[in-house]
Amino acid sequence: MELRRDVALANRIVHAAGLVNAFGHVSARIADTKTFLFPTRASPAMASPDRLLVLDTDGRIRDGDGEPNTEFWIHACIYAARPDVASVAHVHSPACVALGQIGQPLKVLHNSGGAFADGVPVFQPIGLIRSRDLGDQVAATLGAGRAMLLRGHGANVAESNVRRTAVVACFLEEAADIQLRALAAAGGRAEALQAFTADEAAHIRSQIDADGPMNRAWEYYVALAEGRLRPGL
Repeated sequence: MELRRDVALANRIVHAAGLVNAFGHVSARIADTKTFLFPTRASPAMASPDRLLVLDTDGRIRDGDGEPNTEFWIHACIYAARPDVASVAHVHSPACVALGQIGQPLKVLHNSGGAFADGVPVFQPIGLIRSRDLGDQVAATLGAGRAMLLRGHGANVAESNVRRTAVVACFLEEAADIQLRALAAAGGRAEALQAFTADEAAHIRSQIDADGPMNRAWEYYVALAEGRLRPGL
C-alpha cells in the first residue's frame, strides 16, 4: 500500500510542480517482477492509490479497472531494458521542451543540475510514444542514463525508486529553466555559460544524490502537492 501511495503522490507532485497538466504519468515497478503500477487515463493531478493499474512489460493489464494512459510503452520498454530501474516519469516540462527545441544540450550550471552530470540525451522523433517499437527506441536513447528529453514533447526520468523519480524530474525542469534564463541573460551566447567541469559536476552529483537532500526534497514536494505551501522561486 505504501508503494501505491507514493506513486499517487509522485503523480500529484509533478502536477503541482508544473511539469504536467492533463497529460503525463509516473509509474513504479512492483519489486522483483516485470509488472508496474501505472495511472489510469486521467491527469496526474487526479491519481489516487485505488485508481492505479498493474501492467506488465508486454503492455498487458494484470490488475485494476480502467484504461491506461496511451504512452504506457515508455514505461514498459524502459523497465524491460533496465532491470535496475524501479520507477519512470514521463512529463511535459515547459523548459525541457524549450531547451530541446533550440538544440542546446543540458549543461550543469547549478547544484541540483549536478544530478545530470552524465548528460541528458534527446529523442529526436516527434509525436506520442504509442507502440512497442517507439518505446524501444526511447529506451535505447535513454541507455544507462537517468533522464532524457523528447523533442517538442517533454522528458523522461528513470530512477531507483518513485520518490527519487519525482524529485529528479523536478530537478531536471529547474536545470533547464536556469539554463534558458542564463542563455537569455547572455544574449543567446551559449559560449558565455560557465558550466561546471566534469569533475565539478561529478562532485556535486555525489552530494545532491545523497539520501539527505533527496528525502528533504521529497518532503517539500509532498507538502506542495498536498497544498500545505506555495511554490517558491
